[in-house]
Amino acid sequence: MTKVLLCVGNSMMGDDGAGPLLAEKCQASPQGDWVVIDGGSAPENDVVAIRELHPELLLIVDATDMMLNPGEIRVIDPDDIAEMFMMTTHNMPLNYLVDQLKEDVGEVVFLGIQPDIVGFYYPMTEAVKAAVEQVYQRLATWTGLGGYEPLTISESETPF
Repeated sequence: MTKVLLCVGNSMMGDDGAGPLLAEKCQASPQGDWVVIDGGSAPENDVVAIRELHPELLLIVDATDMMLNPGEIRVIDPDDIAEMFMMTTHNMPLNYLVDQLKEDVGEVVFLGIQPDIVGFYYPMTEAVKAAVEQVYQRLATWTGLGGYEPLTISESETPF
């Protein structure tokens, strides 16, 4: 089974660097049999590489404002990304990326890590570092949603 981990974010923007930090940890010491791609702030540039892999599972990890406490982690339905008006620092909305890959990927799991501070040259907060470490530790034995709960409408005050 081919599994791709797409880490998204900008390491120069404080907590938005959660994805790149996860990619860095996985490249230094792999967890499980993931193909790790650091998509940075332009993950759409990796669409062709992901398509060629035809993964059964694509796990996208990104700092995502879900109106939760910093460091909280939730699974977000990829179909809800556009409707949630998620603030992003990326060149293109992630729902566009997911739409481009649907034909070539078995399952897409979007894992959001709630940031605290997103701003140029801010350090990553401890809450987000701990969340990245938790995701990293779960990769070796990942099944289903990795033990994470889906984001519910009642948790997020963002309108659909």
